[in-house]
Amino acid sequence: MSYSKQELIELKDFYSRQLLDDTVPFWFPRSYDLEHGGFLLMRDQDGRLIDDDKAVWIQGRATWLLSTLYNTVEKKQEWLDGAKLGYEFLINHCFDTDGQMFFHTTRDGRPIRKRRYFFSETFAVIAMAAYSLASGDKEAANKSRFLFGKCIEYSTTKGLLQPKYFDTRPSIGIGVPMIMMNTAQQLRETIGDDRCDEWISTWIGQIEDKFVKDDIKCVMEQVAPDGSIIDHIDGRTLNPGHAIEGAWFILYEARKRNNDPDLISLGCRMLDYMWERGWDKEYGGILYFRDVYNKPVQEYWQDMKFWWPHNETIIATLLAFLMTGNSKYAEWHKMVHDYSYNKFHDRENGEWFGYLHRDGTIAQTAKGNLFKGPFHLPRQEWICTQILKEHLQQS
Repeated sequence: MSYSKQELIELKDFYSRQLLDDTVPFWFPRSYDLEHGGFLLMRDQDGRLIDDDKAVWIQGRATWLLSTLYNTVEKKQEWLDGAKLGYEFLINHCFDTDGQMFFHTTRDGRPIRKRRYFFSETFAVIAMAAYSLASGDKEAANKSRFLFGKCIEYSTTKGLLQPKYFDTRPSIGIGVPMIMMNTAQQLRETIGDDRCDEWISTWIGQIEDKFVKDDIKCVMEQVAPDGSIIDHIDGRTLNPGHAIEGAWFILYEARKRNNDPDLISLGCRMLDYMWERGWDKEYGGILYFRDVYNKPVQEYWQDMKFWWPHNETIIATLLAFLMTGNSKYAEWHKMVHDYSYNKFHDRENGEWFGYLHRDGTIAQTAKGNLFKGPFHLPRQEWICTQILKEHLQQS
């Protein structure tokens, strides 16, 4: 199949409506914490609060989203006011005395947990950058650029990463170059930073050199430092949706570089390999974990369907189709789009359920928790709207 121009127009309008009339209103303004700042995002299917703790990842992500909507969709004061709540909570409550960020706090900002990934920092970088553009706050821009530099430092040293592991079996994960690439892309698009282009190329090179295995048509989640496969359970475990997210980051970069053919090839290969390994041919949807050699996977949720891999696959397949014209990507996009909006979307209350059993039945009803909040779904709907709008203007 392929998409006609009229079908692309309809898709653009659909994603825009879902974003502005369904997804965003589920969260805002009711999640604004006017007493303590930030957002109250742990909510059940109907929006009722189930916990008032705050996940720092999601505080940053929500601040980024509201700022981005203000910057690109509509100068809506409600969104800017919400973004300010998030920004101020981040800077006032989410940094430890050593300059590193917490992962989980109480409602009023007292620390509960500090995981030493530095992903809280990366989400704060994009939140501060987008908020600076929206508000004109130059200090927010300075903080964003400074923290980006700290993230580069963290990503190139061992001192902060995964201290629970020993050097008995050293490994590196695809998550670091992936998240750093996208952080740099967002920073570049909002307030700019001269370091972004060179570092993006470096991180793409790391992904291609270490993690993409063309010989076995696979994208590894972790490998040994020399890029070899670690033939133990953790080393063999694949996360197809995560690799597909990396694929669209690279395709997105190809667009920014005048449709760079090498980057298009890399992104499409990553998508091809992990669609084949991840798509559930019996029930539809993206399986959460797979084993590179098709051995049993350790995690019991390995055959569940989580919301976010579907968001990433919707973006990746749409980008791949728009950039190559290859009809298989239109077919895959329709498959994952239809599955996702039929199975995850809550037509009664808005937004998506987060977790399905393999057969597509709902595993639990929460819309927000320490990991799920207003990010993957609204980002997908926003990006799809934007890239379709740009494509249609050029066609």
